[in-house]
Amino acid sequence: MLVPKFKDYISEDTKEKPFLRLLIVTDEPEEAKTFHTADRLKEECDKLGYPHYLFKLTGGYTTLENGVRKFHNKDDKKGFEVGAMTVAVIRGSITRKDSWMDFVSILERANATLVNPRTTINMCADKYRTALRLADYGLTQPKTKLINDPEKSNEQVKESGIKFPLIMKTLRGSKGVGVLFIDSEKGLDSIVQLIHKQDEDADLLVQEYIKTEYDVRVHILGGKFLAAMKRPVIEGDFRSNVSQGSKPEKIELTELEIEECLKASKAVGGYWTAVDYIPSKDREKEPPYFLEVNSSPGTEGIEDATKMNIAKEVINHFAQKENRYTVPTECGFKEILTIKPFGEIISKFDTGNSGMPVIHADKIKPMSNKKVQWTLLGKTITSDIVKVESINVGGLRDYAEDRYVVRLDVEFAGGFYKNVEFTIDDREDRTPILLDRAFMKRLNVMVNPQRKYVITTKYSID
Repeated sequence: MLVPKFKDYISEDTKEKPFLRLLIVTDEPEEAKTFHTADRLKEECDKLGYPHYLFKLTGGYTTLENGVRKFHNKDDKKGFEVGAMTVAVIRGSITRKDSWMDFVSILERANATLVNPRTTINMCADKYRTALRLADYGLTQPKTKLINDPEKSNEQVKESGIKFPLIMKTLRGSKGVGVLFIDSEKGLDSIVQLIHKQDEDADLLVQEYIKTEYDVRVHILGGKFLAAMKRPVIEGDFRSNVSQGSKPEKIELTELEIEECLKASKAVGGYWTAVDYIPSKDREKEPPYFLEVNSSPGTEGIEDATKMNIAKEVINHFAQKENRYTVPTECGFKEILTIKPFGEIISKFDTGNSGMPVIHADKIKPMSNKKVQWTLLGKTITSDIVKVESINVGGLRDYAEDRYVVRLDVEFAGGFYKNVEFTIDDREDRTPILLDRAFMKRLNVMVNPQRKYVITTKYSID
């Protein structure tokens, strides 16, 4: 018997283990007994040891106490804490109510990772907006026309070059609901008039009907191809939705199809999306015809077709920190930060600075190998020298210099950042503080180069 080496007994795995808290947000009725995709996600979380919570929008509420944000189902006072470790998977047609979408905004402000972000949800919920976005990315679609005048529906169709039969869709709808097959001008006129009688502000989408034996649904996760299935058209119908009875099958995609699907997911800014398309006749050479992008992809159907554990793949993906995405807060190119011990200081967000934050100080004087004295805005302090950093100064000056690095505590927008490293630069004629890209990422801000003091307030003009 071979005895393991002694070092193997004392070695310790210091690699940080993946961790997440999964919040599943659903619009299903409160009394619903099954939530297919939600239940699959919960099942895999249990196996992997991740805390999870099924939040029901109907009757649900949120609280904020002592800086701790929680989501509660009806009659659940304990609730579920959300924050930077939370991945929130949004299920269903959440856009039906503004109050439901407010929960998404709250999650974004709590620094949770949204699957998918509010902008993606809103875009995918509106089929016309989706069509416009896909067109911006040069993706092929059936001929599409927005019908916004019930008295001129046939005229608008003729202008578009769309022939009968055609497909009509309500702008909002899922699972094949709100999709109609119309074979004549008379039929179009009747349907449009009927819908507008119920909702006079309704906009409708008509699309070229492309006869096919099946369509394809592709799951894109984190900007990469995950899985695909083909959905045969239901006998006696024109739709192929699994929810309507289609029996999905596994399908191998061409390189061109995968590339185009990645573009479609990117177009809507999705992190986990389902892209639907009709294949072209020559799949190797001709791009597919895109139908829509779904921001709330389900596991039903595709797990059976592919024999893949989609729920586990999704959870493992977002358990990795590098795959989490928080929505940055807009800030101006100048904001006021509290820099201890100096107080409030005008600071500039410099997106061109890839080094580290800079203090434009004067009277820099080393006191020893470990201490440096310096002055900022008339206040002189002595700091520990963390290290000496070699800095390449670009622009017209284009030279290299050594700078002292010190640590200071920073407060901004309710956040406290301890021991932030700054280089000290002897230039008192500039904005006192210059912030770099890495610190912007840490603050989770996106700089608007056209505005100042978006988050903070400054009454005087500088």
